[in-house]
Amino acid sequence: MSGAFFAGTRPGKTVTYGKATFELPINYYRDDFFALFFTASYEKIKALMPSNNLYPVRAFGGKAVLGFGAYNYIDTTIGPYGEIGVVVPVVYGKKPLPYLPVLLEARYPNFGLLVLHLPVTRVEARDAGRGEWGYTKFMADMHFTITPEYNEVRMDEEDQNILTIRVMKNGVIFRDQKPLVTFSVKNQKLIKTTVAQRGICKKCFLTSGSFLKLGNHPVAQSLKELELSEAPLQTRYYMERSGILPSGVVVEEGVKPMEGYYGKERVARHTVSYLA
Repeated sequence: MSGAFFAGTRPGKTVTYGKATFELPINYYRDDFFALFFTASYEKIKALMPSNNLYPVRAFGGKAVLGFGAYNYIDTTIGPYGEIGVVVPVVYGKKPLPYLPVLLEARYPNFGLLVLHLPVTRVEARDAGRGEWGYTKFMADMHFTITPEYNEVRMDEEDQNILTIRVMKNGVIFRDQKPLVTFSVKNQKLIKTTVAQRGICKKCFLTSGSFLKLGNHPVAQSLKELELSEAPLQTRYYMERSGILPSGVVVEEGVKPMEGYYGKERVARHTVSYLA
C-alpha cells in the first residue's frame, strides 16, 4: 500500500478511554481479513434496529442479510489484536429497493453496516471502541488459522465456544477502494463512521467449503434465533488491506440503547497459525 494513503493522519488527536490511550484516527497498516454473508429473518433483524430510520437490506425472498467479518490485525497504531464483527447491511433514512448487489458494494446512498457485536482480544481495543464509537465490544479468545486454501478463526469465551468461521480463498479478484461505513450507538446517539480503506479482494458466490458454526455461548444462541441460512450468500477474502478509522459523526439522537454483550473482565487469548 502506498504511504500516501496515510498522509496527514499523524500527528493525531490523543484520547483516553479506560485502559486505552491512543491517537485518532487509528491506522491499520496490515491485516488478515475475511468475511461471510448470510440471509436471516427480516422481521427479527428489523426488530434489532435502534432507529426507525435504519432499514435492513433485503436479499432474495425478502430476507435480511447478516455478515460476519474476521480481522487478524497485524500492524496498527493501537497494536495487534483480533476482532470479529457481526453486522447488518442497512440503509439510513430511506427504505431501499429490494435486493441489489450494489448495496453490498457500499455505492448506494446512506448504505452502511450496523454493528451488532464486535468482540476483540485486547482490552485497549475494547475500551477504545466502546468509549469513542459505542461499538458493542467484549473480550473473546480467538485462534486464527491461515493457509493457502482458506482462512479460519475459532472464537471462545473461556470454555464456551461462540463461533467458528472458515472462508475459502476463491473468487474473482477486484480492487476495493470504497470506504467502509458503520453505524453504532453511543449514549442513545446514532453514530456514523466512515472508514477509508484500500485493498485487493476476492469475492465469491460459489461458497462451497466456507462455513459458519455457532457454539453454545449466549451470543451464539442469540444469533441462532435470527434464522440464518445454512449456506453463505457470499464470501470475501482480502489478499491485502489497509484502513483509517476516524471519529464518527452523530446522525440522530434519542435512538434506542444498543449496549450489546459486555462479557467478563479478563485477558483474552489471540493466537495465529500460518500453515503451508
